[in-house]
Amino acid sequence: MAERIRVGVLISGRGSNMIALAEHKRREERAYDIALVASNMPEARGLVAARRLGLPVWAQSHAGMERAAFDRLLDDVLRQHEVEIVALAGYMRLLSPEFVERWPGRILNIHPSLLPLYPGVDTHRRALLAGDEHGGCSVHIVTDELDAGPVIARARVRILPRDDGASLAERVLQEEHRLYPAALDGYCRALQEEAG
Repeated sequence: MAERIRVGVLISGRGSNMIALAEHKRREERAYDIALVASNMPEARGLVAARRLGLPVWAQSHAGMERAAFDRLLDDVLRQHEVEIVALAGYMRLLSPEFVERWPGRILNIHPSLLPLYPGVDTHRRALLAGDEHGGCSVHIVTDELDAGPVIARARVRILPRDDGASLAERVLQEEHRLYPAALDGYCRALQEEAG
């Protein structure tokens, strides 16, 4: 098998999707390794989990920094760790257009809706208010337009009559933990094949 692709995972909170990526069931066969877990929130709970998993960690608060300046710092750190793909996993900060331009087709995100429906926040409440039969999640390539890049994988979750935003979010999150590792693995395999 080709050498695994080095992934940098960006988090801002508990890091449950980062943990799912790290614990991908086909660990020995997967096409990627996590080279760095980085956060804009030094107190993020996910950093504790990353350290427990033995993953390299970097954290720096963005407070008081211009967005482009922070993203240049982040870009430098990712390149120092020889990251090839960036995976957003609950990273609650918009990336600057300059950052996105430096990683064309190399940033993935997991979003809790069936894109193109409900970009941005509050996705589960919006799906419930619309009377949708399904919610879900999407993995997409990040572009400089919010949640508008090409979708590479989706998972649907039936909305039940008793659902509220919290119950739907919990079931969608379970699907995220299944979908994201598989989608990232498939994307990395495709890059390996392209590279020969």
